[in-house]
Amino acid sequence: MNAFWNFLETLLGLSAEPRDLTFVQISLRGIIVFLATLIMIRLGHKRSLARKTSFDAVLLVILASVLSRAINGSSAFFATLGGGVVLVLLHRLFAYLAYHSHRFGILVKGSPDTIVRDGECDVAMMRRNHVSMHDLDEDMRLDAHINDLSRVRLARVERSGDISFIKKDG
Repeated sequence: MNAFWNFLETLLGLSAEPRDLTFVQISLRGIIVFLATLIMIRLGHKRSLARKTSFDAVLLVILASVLSRAINGSSAFFATLGGGVVLVLLHRLFAYLAYHSHRFGILVKGSPDTIVRDGECDVAMMRRNHVSMHDLDEDMRLDAHINDLSRVRLARVERSGDISFIKKDG
């Protein structure tokens, strides 16, 4: 077992300083981190890549930052991979809690804001969400396929930041 560990240590440069890592060592570390990240994302479920909420974006940004340290050697290789697993499991726990608690869900994911009701804009809410009339018009054309605000019954800035539209009947 000791021989295997010594081989692995040399192959991955586990005791080397970051500046002393070779191209092959960094490449092998990258391959291992890539495969480990795929497994972690599968543990965390598809939602971490499918959603566009800040809750999910935070996981991706922090996970990428942490795991990059395993590749470049600035942190301990296996401890960094373990830290990545902990982050994914924490994200999954928060998602579970948000599913079971609406209040917790609002805390970590936010809540939608209504910016148009019966063709009338709520300018204060639009300002709060940094949505200009140009943004609203663009999304109305692209997503709702209309160009007349009077045909919108409801428009919301969703938790993802996307604007959803419900058209008036007729």
